[in-house]
Amino acid sequence: MKKMIGLTAALLVLLSMTALAATGRYDQQIQQAVSMKVHDSAKLQNVQSSIEDGIVTLTGTVNLYQDKLDAAKKVKKLANVTGVRNQISVAGQTVSDAQLQKTLSKKLAYDRVGYRDNAFNNLTLDVKDGTVTVGGETVNYVARDSALATVQRMPGVKDVVNEVKVLPTSIFDDQIRIRTARAIYRDSVLGRYAIDPVDPIRIIVDNGHVTLYGTVQSQMDKNIAGLRANGVFGAFSVDNKIVVN
Repeated sequence: MKKMIGLTAALLVLLSMTALAATGRYDQQIQQAVSMKVHDSAKLQNVQSSIEDGIVTLTGTVNLYQDKLDAAKKVKKLANVTGVRNQISVAGQTVSDAQLQKTLSKKLAYDRVGYRDNAFNNLTLDVKDGTVTVGGETVNYVARDSALATVQRMPGVKDVVNEVKVLPTSIFDDQIRIRTARAIYRDSVLGRYAIDPVDPIRIIVDNGHVTLYGTVQSQMDKNIAGLRANGVFGAFSVDNKIVVN
């Protein structure tokens, strides 16, 4: 019995060593491919790499956070790469948190203008030491990814944390969105908020529950928006988070 256990243990060790050898035998080939791929891009000239058992570790610096993501994406596509550790630092221009917050808020406000989902997305931003946390809700992945891409390409952004919730696909919720938008924007008092598509009254619908965001000119306007939303057929509840300017 002891002899069988010993043989089994020896076999496991042998298999483990064989697997490691099989994984590591491509390291030199991977190193050459990574060097060619990375140095092929002018944006990645300050990036270095090391490989161990098929896992690539990227270090060095880039100017934009998007360049850091692109470097890892390029390497992941190479043959025999089993993983990527992205330890690249973003060393581009330094921008104050307040300035980043202001610039990004404006860019995100314009991001989906002209698209049908514009009034049905609500994004939040938090900036600390160059790290931007993007939160809120979007009606689809396209709107979320568009917002993240805007942030990732902004000079001064050192890191990005994605906390955006993509709302579930639902014909029922879509119908409530349309009904709520009609109820609010066809109102004689609230109709003026449809004139500025950059800062609309935002309508978030999640499993039949409606939340209103945005900025209005008076408490009366806020109250009317809440009343109109509460009168929409099919809505389970309404949370009025509109801010009065």
